[in-house]
Amino acid sequence: MSQSAPVLKIKLQIYSGDEIAMGPGKADLLDAIGEEGSISAAARKIGMSYRRAWLLVDTMNRCWHEPLVETAPGGSARGGARMTPYGRGILQLYRSLQEESRGLRDCAEWTELGAALRDAPLAHQKS
Repeated sequence: MSQSAPVLKIKLQIYSGDEIAMGPGKADLLDAIGEEGSISAAARKIGMSYRRAWLLVDTMNRCWHEPLVETAPGGSARGGARMTPYGRGILQLYRSLQEESRGLRDCAEWTELGAALRDAPLAHQKS
């Protein structure tokens, strides 16, 4: 068995009360909405149900001072969704924070924790 370096995965979640206002999934959805111009196409692109995507957009829009996504009814001809300028700013700040958190992989505390971590958990012992 080869020894591999321990993995540090930081999942940033920003809360508004008890709701997750922004996290990795919501950020990915915003990126996809920006690229696709609709919630349904964005959901398909990232392998999410339309209902789940709509609920995430609703949560984001309720958690921030301004909506992150605007929708327009009318189907593919007139409808769709777009990220607002405010939403683009929030997404940019979140992505910057994610990038900055990657620097924690180089900190002394992570090096020490990584050295104390087993390559794999011990097997369960039978009682």
